[in-house]
Amino acid sequence: MAYWLLKSEPSTFGIDDLAAKQVDGWEGVRNYQARNMMRDQMRRGDQAFLYHSNCAEPAITGLMEIVREGYPDPTAHDPESKYYDPKSSPAQPRWFQVDVRYLRHLSRPITLRELRQHQALDGLLLLRRGNRLSVTPVEPAHWDYILTLE
Repeated sequence: MAYWLLKSEPSTFGIDDLAAKQVDGWEGVRNYQARNMMRDQMRRGDQAFLYHSNCAEPAITGLMEIVREGYPDPTAHDPESKYYDPKSSPAQPRWFQVDVRYLRHLSRPITLRELRQHQALDGLLLLRRGNRLSVTPVEPAHWDYILTLE
């Protein structure tokens, strides 16, 4: 099993939205490196943190599981979608998504500020300066350590 961190703005799609839906597609990723991870590396049964970004207090808020491996993101082909990409087609998809299932809220949000205080998390991609990827792998040791912070 691999571990991931997926970022979303809570005003767009937060942990409460996922809890309400239980299973949903992680759509709208428009970065090639993140796309490649979703398309080529994420597997059924992998787990991920849901991280609220671009908000007053960025934080890891919950856990989810990958339940469907990478497949073409249909929003890329929908002219009504904010994620529409006219250069992507069903025959030659440019963008991919995975389906995720809600596992649980964390007992409390673990903020970015708090994560930065732990030397055990050195190397966590989320903490790397300039990292803006919405999808990043998480080392098993980092995963386990973050869960001890709850």
